[in-house]
Formats: sequence, C-alpha cells, structure tokens
Amino acid sequence: MMKKFDAAFKSGPQLRSLGMARALDRLALSKQHLNPTGNFTPAASLSSLASLNEGTKYSPDFKKYSFDESTGKVISYFHDVPLGLDTSNRTANMIAEIPRWSNAKFEINAKLPGNPITQDVKDGKVRFVKNLFPYHGYVHNYGAFPQTWEDPTTKDRELSLYGDNDPLDVCDIGDEVLETGAIKRVKILGSMALVDSGELDWKIIVINVDDPMAKELHDIHDVYVRCPGLLEATRQWFRFYKVPDGKPKNHIAFNGKFKTQQETVELLEEYHSAWKRLVSGETKGEGLPNISNTTLENTPGFTSSLVNPSSLKKSQEPPADIPSDVNLIYYSSND
Repeated sequence: MMKKFDAAFKSGPQLRSLGMARALDRLALSKQHLNPTGNFTPAASLSSLASLNEGTKYSPDFKKYSFDESTGKVISYFHDVPLGLDTSNRTANMIAEIPRWSNAKFEINAKLPGNPITQDVKDGKVRFVKNLFPYHGYVHNYGAFPQTWEDPTTKDRELSLYGDNDPLDVCDIGDEVLETGAIKRVKILGSMALVDSGELDWKIIVINVDDPMAKELHDIHDVYVRCPGLLEATRQWFRFYKVPDGKPKNHIAFNGKFKTQQETVELLEEYHSAWKRLVSGETKGEGLPNISNTTLENTPGFTSSLVNPSSLKKSQEPPADIPSDVNLIYYSSND
C-alpha cells in the first residue's frame, strides 16, 4: 500500500506541481532571510537563561517561566528563546516540556503573557497521560521548538489540514532524561505527520547533540538501523495514547512514513516563517497565541516587562500529590 500511495501521490503533474511549490517556498524563505520583518535576533544567549516558578507543581496554578539572568527579565519561551536553526549542521534549540517516562502533561502556554510552561487542565483538574502498555508515560523526552508555529489559519499544501496553533512538537530520543524547562541543542533527524482531531500536529524526531549516539545518526534511516524498533514504537504510541481516555486513535499521514532530515529542516524553516508572520502581526484571527515578548523590538507584542520576577521563585514549592490512578496500566490493540 505504501508503494502504491507514493506512486499515486508523486506521479505526473502532481510531482511537478509539488516540486514547483517547494521551490517557490524556498525562494520565499530566502527572501525573508535577507529581508526579515522586524528584529528577529533575540537579545538573550542560552548561557544566561534560567527558570523561575510560580505555584505548586501538579496543580492548576503552577507556572514555569524562562528568566534571562543577564537582563533580570522574564522572557517568553515561545518568542524570546531563540530557535537557532543551523541548516548546515541540522541543529536547533529545543525546550523540554515533559521528561521521558513521566505522565504530567506540561506544555508551553500559548495564551498567557510570557508563555510559561503549565500543566494542561481539563474540567478544573490537571491532566496526566495514561500508561499505554508497555510504556510508562511519554515514550520520549517531549518538548517544542521555540519561534515556530503551526498556523491554524492556513492549510498545509500537501495534506490540506490546518495547524494546531502551537509551536512544533519535538521528541528527543537521547539517553538523558530532560527536566521540564531545560533548553538543549539537538540534531534534527526526521519527522512524522500526526493528524489529531483533524489538525496537523508534526512530531520532529531529534537527538541531544551531547548524546554519544548523535555522532552515528545523520538521517531518519540511521535511526531505523541503529535504534531498531524505536520509530515503530513512536508511531504506535502516538496513534493509540489517547484511546484509554475514550478518544479515537490518531492518524499518521503519508501512510505512517517518516520525513527525511532534509525535508524536516525545510519544515522548520517553513514554520519559523509562519511564526514570524504571527509575531509581526501579519497573521490575524481569533484565538491566536499571545505574542508578548521582550526581545523583538519592532513587533506589536514587544514590551519592556512581561512578569515581575520578584514574585517568582528559583526553587519550586513541594509538589502536590500525584493521583494514585496515574500508575494504572492500559492496553490497546494494534488494529
């Protein structure tokens, strides 16, 4: 089925049309790089970034902010932390939200000023992902690429789906278990197009550049060879992880096929450009992310201060108790 799909998708005029579209997109990206809208060079370097906390972990009032020690300011995880995409080395900066094998659903909050990391809340209760056998919590370190955005106002040209209104999601397959709020330099390897509730939700596969395996992985094919079973497990987990909550399984586009490293780097460039249109005010619509920032001086969301850091703490309060049912194991067929 995959070979037939590829042949049908990439045959004749469609192939020429898709190739032309990609060429035009790359030309547009090049023009934007040469003539960017506003000042998109963040003032903070990664070495000066720390985190400050508010509230109790595992409770609805918990917030983790990014803090620039060189300026004494709270900055936005979404807009002020640099993506730092290096297209030659295929590397970028990742923000860790959820440590591997943990359950609490932390994410960059796109709605709040400063875009702190908060725990998702439903019906007044913080959310924990279910344990889908044989895994415990999230199968990888899970996070996001700053300064990227999956635009909900524009359809993807290949799949005709709108974006999910968040930064690009990232799965780090390295050995180190990352802490929530950690910012790591990662090597881009490939990507998977998840369709979640009818929205496009890319999952970018990366590895920490400091991981010993990083020197052996240069494209998504190397992950298949050097880490047998990992990508198959990743695909299975993302398809079924919502089933224990009574929701339908997710769909993986392109017959479940992973995009290559080069295709994924081009995706990052595309979604970085979408983010630029967001923070510059070019993209308009209801329910879009908060674009407040402290480093992008020529943008409508620029401000001298997001949150008063004196009200925050470097060390968080003792965490709230995690509900005992978070340890339950759930099973799902692979159909």
